[in-house]
Amino acid sequence: MARLHRAPLTGLLSGVRSDPTAVIPSPNIWNWPHLYEAENRAQDVDGALFGAIRSVADWTAKTIVDVGCGSGFHLPIFAADAERVLGIEPHEPLADAARTRVADLPNVEVKTARADSLPIGDGTVDVVHARTAYFFGPGCGPGIVDAMRVLAPGGALVVVDLDATASPYGDWMRADLPRYDPSTVEAFFDAQGFALTRVDTRWSFPNRRILRDVLGIEFGPRVARDAVKSVDGVSFEVRYRVHVRYKPTGIELR
Repeated sequence: MARLHRAPLTGLLSGVRSDPTAVIPSPNIWNWPHLYEAENRAQDVDGALFGAIRSVADWTAKTIVDVGCGSGFHLPIFAADAERVLGIEPHEPLADAARTRVADLPNVEVKTARADSLPIGDGTVDVVHARTAYFFGPGCGPGIVDAMRVLAPGGALVVVDLDATASPYGDWMRADLPRYDPSTVEAFFDAQGFALTRVDTRWSFPNRRILRDVLGIEFGPRVARDAVKSVDGVSFEVRYRVHVRYKPTGIELR
């Protein structure tokens, strides 16, 4: 999850950015990339989320775009089955890290670009995957429009976000971001024509220190401290929302 600074958060919750050309920072991965790597390794250790994504948008032998790919953690997973993988990342240091990660994978390319101006031709990809990149719903409309542009007919835009209605992670999210309203976000995606699937996953860390440090980059000090105290051991459940929207294969009547 990209934990945003308070200023851009305010704009996103209202559906308006103060500077629509600016890249909204993700302080967790921008400032602590090595710790975020440990977070990625701890997420969905049972593979439930990838199974759910594949069930609605199988990327086998297809072209898939990972929008907001960060340091490229998920790119090799897609590359194992896809014909072609394109990672899109607006933050150049992360894009460079992603390129290093996939340097030996001939079917993967990483480009530095924004979600609302993808350097991809119209109708040329099969799946667009965006994980915790469109987290706040209202305000990400331009990204959705551009994703639909690059999809071929029948292709799928899959938006994966954290479900703040489920305990315990959702409780921590709402405590840390009191203005965040999950129902507003879900209503936004519903109005945009997305179907919704909720997926329960398990995060598991190698030790309590790493668990504490990861929660420390996701939440403010008080919420992170309380969250760590509430966890017995090194694992907890996290529910995700998988939103999927397909590009029509023919004339769409409205």
